[in-house]
Amino acid sequence: MIAARSLAKRYGEHRVFAGIDIDLRPGGFLLVTGPNGSGKTTLLRVLAGLAAPTAGSLRLPERHTVGYLGHEPLVYRELTPLENLTLFGRLYRLPERGARIGMLLERFGLWEVRHERVSTFSRGMQQRLGLCRVLLHEPSLLLLDEPYNALDAEGCELLDGVFDEHRTWVVATHEPRRVEQRATERLAFA
Repeated sequence: MIAARSLAKRYGEHRVFAGIDIDLRPGGFLLVTGPNGSGKTTLLRVLAGLAAPTAGSLRLPERHTVGYLGHEPLVYRELTPLENLTLFGRLYRLPERGARIGMLLERFGLWEVRHERVSTFSRGMQQRLGLCRVLLHEPSLLLLDEPYNALDAEGCELLDGVFDEHRTWVVATHEPRRVEQRATERLAFA
């Protein structure tokens, strides 16, 4: 699924990381830990194909099989949850998107607010919508950067349930306790 050898990333003179090797097989769970500013987010952006590595080799799955949730939920604040997911469903060319959208909105507790503007939502509700967005096209590889950020206890339980699904995972967090038992691979940044 993901194979990296001697992966490195620099921004000018600043080395973010170097010498990263990854062998993540389908169904695996890579837990990436480390303090803020250690390179976790940059690594996920490289693994998502959003940034190019400076050195090393990297083999990734096809882009349409990948779901990426960064620090921001990447939804349109002036649209409603229903409008957001309909737009992303059209971009992914999902044939039965209406049923899938309804199921996700219900699952993440957003059905009752599906016609309200996202700009009125709390950060936790926006994070829930971001999770809906990333799951919409049923990706086989999910890259999640601090996915528990801003979620309340119910939202965290919903996310825990997502981790029960059979997929391949890369999860970056500086608080690994919620997911460490799921990890098949670990990568710790200093």
